[in-house]
Amino acid sequence: MERLETPDGTVVSYDKGGSGDPLVLVHGGFSDHHTNWAFVKSDFQKQFAVHAIARRGRGDTDATRGHTVDDEITDVVALIDMLREPVFLLGHSYGAHCALGAAARRPDRVRKLVLYEPAWPEVLPSGLLARLEALAAERAWDAFATTFFHVGLRVPLAELDALRATEHWPPIIADAPATLGDLRALHGYAFDAGRYRTLDVPVLLQAGSESPRELYVTDALAAALPDVKIETLPGQAHEGMTTAPGMYVEAVTAFLQGSRVTAESAAT
Repeated sequence: MERLETPDGTVVSYDKGGSGDPLVLVHGGFSDHHTNWAFVKSDFQKQFAVHAIARRGRGDTDATRGHTVDDEITDVVALIDMLREPVFLLGHSYGAHCALGAAARRPDRVRKLVLYEPAWPEVLPSGLLARLEALAAERAWDAFATTFFHVGLRVPLAELDALRATEHWPPIIADAPATLGDLRALHGYAFDAGRYRTLDVPVLLQAGSESPRELYVTDALAAALPDVKIETLPGQAHEGMTTAPGMYVEAVTAFLQGSRVTAESAAT
């Protein structure tokens, strides 16, 4: 793990590999810089210099308490600034909020932005957060994860039972204590799509065809961003990079390596 220190003194870690244009990956909850990208990172590294940030409480990054989404946006900005050249930026779920906020702060340093299903803060109402806090206090992390996925993200119980029988479930449970910090931060986040109306960066909004679309800010961002494309991954839900890695890599790479189409160039 590489390390850097943010202006507020937070130690942030990341791993890196590959060569080419820099690509920064920002993972979501119930995962880290390894597990979120386990099935796609090696393919990305064939084409990009990949920098996968470990958000707070993961890797060697400080495990702070009471941090906000804005704090983690600052962490991503610190990594972008350290790289000293414009980057491709990709975020998943909670990490997509962090990536979006970082792009808004450093639009001149982000070449293109990919966001996969950042959730509305309303997926975590106070009653659900209180229920999760109680489970966390009991260290009932299996029930904690199951409850959030089923009640918050509306994953059917049959699908959850199938997931719990796979090798993917233990890493999810291992990350649950750090994810509690994510959920607290998301609950307190005042998301406003309108603040991104002037973000002049090409953006790809990815969504799974099987995801409940209303849980995510995808359509709100599509209506606000000036240079945006929506791409639906057929047959996928919230974890397309895990359930369909080939499709995911192909979609991301095509967007990042394609030329930007503006109204002016399209007319000539």
